[in-house]
This record gives sequence, C-alpha cells and structure tokens, in this order.
Amino acid sequence: MTAEVDVPLPDVEATEALGASLANLQPPGLITLEGVLGAGKTTLVRGFLRALGHAGSVKSPTYTLVEPYRVAGRDVYHMDLYRLADPEELEELGVRDYFAATAWVLVEWPERGEPVLPTPDLTVRLATEGEGRRARIVARSALGEDWLRALRDHGYI
Repeated sequence: MTAEVDVPLPDVEATEALGASLANLQPPGLITLEGVLGAGKTTLVRGFLRALGHAGSVKSPTYTLVEPYRVAGRDVYHMDLYRLADPEELEELGVRDYFAATAWVLVEWPERGEPVLPTPDLTVRLATEGEGRRARIVARSALGEDWLRALRDHGYI
C-alpha cells in the first residue's frame, strides 16, 4: 500500500463528500489541511461536520483561530492558523489540550503552527484543477495508513 493517494474533486459536493468520508474514520485524530486561499479547506470541514450531524453554519475560524463543535457526542476542533503571528501563540491558547485522544482536530494552514503542532495522522493537500479541485491525501502516521486503507476498502477513494 502506498502512503498517499490522489482524489479528483470535480465540484463542491465532491469536496464535501471527501470530508464526510473522513468523518467516518475511527478513532479520532489530527488532520491537517493544506492549500491556497479558496482551495476548499473549509468546504471539506463542512462536509466532515455535516456527516457527524452538525446542521449549523461552518465558517473558517480565521480570527478566532479555533472553532469548537460538539457533534454526536464527539469533540471536533476546527483550527485556522492563517493569521497566526508566531507558533508560540498556540501555547498561550492551550493548544495541547485540544489533542485529547477523543477529539477530532482539523487544522488549516498547519505550517504556521510548526513546530508546536504534533505530527498529523493525515495531511490533505487541496489544489485547484480546472473547474474543480484535487486532493492528495498523505498518511503521516500508522493510524493515517489505517485510515487510507479504510477509505479504499469502503470505496471512498
């Protein structure tokens, strides 16, 4: 098995569907989302949260840095580090508390939080491709490799 896979995302619905497929993975963990502005990172998170049953709006936490959700008995933390001036600001926010074994953490612009952020289980790199997008999903841990295998086995990718 390779530790990465490319997934074509021809439209917004496909991006949300990829997010929904990630929400089915067990146990929770850390997923980083990379890509330029407008690449679909928050769209993917919206699909993830809706798959868990969140019916409200999903916005990028650009100014708050972290948007917490409690959905279907699960804690989900959506982080956007775009405006982070210094990774040490994460320590002031108590970021390590978010990485509990029972919480999902999805981080946009993770490179701005290095080296404070732990190594993710998966990295999803989103890029525009014609009218749509393409996602490269990279396993970064043994759990991430298990997740890639599960995504393939269930026909999500």
